[in-house]
Amino acid sequence: MDSRASGRFAEGQVSERALHFLKVLVERHIRDGQPVGSRTLARDTGLDLSPATVRNVMSDLEDLGLVSSPHTSAGRVPTASGYRLFIDSLLKVAPLTESDVTMLRDQFARSTDTATLIQTASRALSGVTHLAGLVMVPRHEREVFRQIEFVGLSGRRVLAILVTGDGEVHNRILETEQPLPASQLEQASNYLTQLFNGHEMREVRRQLMADLKQTHAHMDELMMRAVMMAQRVIEAAEHKDDVMIAGQTNLMEFTELSSMDRLKALFDAFTEKRQILDLLDRCIEAEGVQIFIGEESGYALLDDCSVVTATYRVEDQVLGVLGVIGPTRMNYQQVIPVVDVTAKLLAAALRGR
Repeated sequence: MDSRASGRFAEGQVSERALHFLKVLVERHIRDGQPVGSRTLARDTGLDLSPATVRNVMSDLEDLGLVSSPHTSAGRVPTASGYRLFIDSLLKVAPLTESDVTMLRDQFARSTDTATLIQTASRALSGVTHLAGLVMVPRHEREVFRQIEFVGLSGRRVLAILVTGDGEVHNRILETEQPLPASQLEQASNYLTQLFNGHEMREVRRQLMADLKQTHAHMDELMMRAVMMAQRVIEAAEHKDDVMIAGQTNLMEFTELSSMDRLKALFDAFTEKRQILDLLDRCIEAEGVQIFIGEESGYALLDDCSVVTATYRVEDQVLGVLGVIGPTRMNYQQVIPVVDVTAKLLAAALRGR
C-alpha cells in the first residue's frame, strides 16, 4: 500500500497505549459514524484505566493532530492524519475468502466485450463495498487526436475541424479577436497536428492548458491564438466516458456526505469527471493499492472522502486504474482487498477475451 505519511511521526512519538486507543477509536468510528467518548473507549480497549487517564491519552492524540473534537460532541473523531497512521501502521488486511473471490469472478464470466467488462467492474466495486465504484477505460480504447484544421469564415469567425483516431469529425465555430489570414490559419493547423497527432485527447487538452498557464514569452501571438482555439474545440468534442462510475447514490447514505451542497459538488464531479480522471491518472505508475485520504487527493471537493485505487494490467502493461470513492470512515479492511482483487479479475477477463 502507498504510504503518504512515512516519517511523519518519529519512532516512539506515539506511545503503544496511544496507538491502541487510536486503533480502537478509528474502528469504532468507522462502525458507528459517531464521535467516540472516553467512557466508550475505556470499555472497548479492555484496559483497566481511570477516566482521567483515558482523557489524558485522548488529549495527547489530539495534540498530535490524530483526533479532533467536533463542536457538538464531547467525543473524538479521527483526522486525516489519524486515518493515515491507522492505515500505515495499525490496519491488518485479510485476503478475501474463496467464496467472495468466486462471487466476483462469476460476475466477469458473464461479460465479453471491453465496455461490458468495465461496467461489470465498476458495478462489482460499488455492489460489494456500498461506495462509488470507478474504472478507467483502457488506454487503447481511448480517443486520440489525429488532425485539426482552421478555416476562415466571414469576419472574425473561424471554423475549427477536429478529427479523432476513429475518424469522428467535430466542428465548432469560434470567434477570434481579429480576422486571421488563411496562411496563418494553415500554419497553426499544421503546427498543432504535427505536435499532437496520435496523442490521447486528454493528454492534448492537459498540455494545452499547461501552455496557457505558463509564461508565453516563447510563443508568438499566432501560436497563442492557435492553442486557445484548439483548447476550445477539444473541450467541446472530448468524450466524457473515459471513466465508468457506478453507485454514486450509495454516498447519500453517509451522514457526513449527505448535505445538499456537498452532494451536489460530488455529483457534479462525477458528471464532469475531469478531476476524477486526473486523480486516477496520478496512480497509473504506482504499484499496489493507493489510498488518498481527505485533502491528500488535492481536490477540495474530496476533503471528506477517501479514494482507494489499484492499476489493472495485461502482460505488464498498465491499461488503467480502478477504485472506489467513499467517506474517510470507509471500512478499509474490507475495501482494500476488494479493490485489489477486482483489478486482478478485470485484467484476467481482458486477457481472456
